[in-house]
Amino acid sequence: MVLRLARATRARRHALVFAAGCALATLTAATGAPEIDATARARFLALDCTRPADVAATAARVGVPAPRIINLQGSVPIVNMESFAEFLTGMGYPEASLRDPHDGSLSYSSYASSEELAGMLAWYYERDGMRPMLIGHSQGGMLVVRTLHELAGGFHDALNVYDPATRSVQPRTTIRDPYSHTETPVVGMKVAFAAALATGTLPRILLGQWSMLPKLRKIPDTVEEFTGFAIAWDPIAGNFATAEPYVALGSAVVRNVLLPASYSHIGLPITAHLASHPATRAWIEDYRPDIAQAPIPADPAIDVRNLLHAADLWFSVRRHWCAEGQRWLLGQS
Repeated sequence: MVLRLARATRARRHALVFAAGCALATLTAATGAPEIDATARARFLALDCTRPADVAATAARVGVPAPRIINLQGSVPIVNMESFAEFLTGMGYPEASLRDPHDGSLSYSSYASSEELAGMLAWYYERDGMRPMLIGHSQGGMLVVRTLHELAGGFHDALNVYDPATRSVQPRTTIRDPYSHTETPVVGMKVAFAAALATGTLPRILLGQWSMLPKLRKIPDTVEEFTGFAIAWDPIAGNFATAEPYVALGSAVVRNVLLPASYSHIGLPITAHLASHPATRAWIEDYRPDIAQAPIPADPAIDVRNLLHAADLWFSVRRHWCAEGQRWLLGQS
């Protein structure tokens, strides 16, 4: 089935500007990497990716691109993933690495084909030389996990490459690896990072998504790191006080984060406001999941909705942007 994308009215206003950015990206891919001087290159390679506070600013100064991020919305997109994408751009992530190359939208439908989405990830990796990331809300999280299983060969022995710019299936099941320069099957490809927000078992039963029930909480080796977010007492997801944890089937690093019961299942993607207020922005920039956090801003005039998972996701996105950027720079040698 053809990959269906969310309608994004505001995205179309940016279509001409975005088309120019895509043209530049295509030209760069076709003619070779942009020239980066030795001093700038050394500056980015010196970054500690486990403490990625300076990644966005350094990447912008140096000219290091960013991995593609696919943001997948829930089954009933009363709130889609556009606000979360705007949060990422507000924090410094390049907008061109978030927008769909076909129509410029920021939020993808969770009724899309996991087979085509897997083929799309391979297309991006072959073109950009950076492993993409997947972030999904509710049913979008289910599609994230399903796509990881697609890449692991859990549903098909072979997967075709999918071109998102033309929305067309290509007549090949391999890509030319940008580092080894060998023909590599789409099945077996690994993405850098993936996350699922408030993805529950109960909706899978109600929507008849039977094939995902035994796989939903099992993360294969087709992702470096996965974070599963759940809300305590989330009746929409079927959680009551706690949630069944995600577990790794092999080498993937899997984290489980339980969000407060006060968080809204439907409203989790609403995060754009967090990048624009100095207090919440500073809290997010300083956040690290391995240390105790500073108190959340207590001023009632400051909107701190969804601060916890926004900060955690921004930390992970920056860390993998750093790692993929360093790999990309070393590959240009």
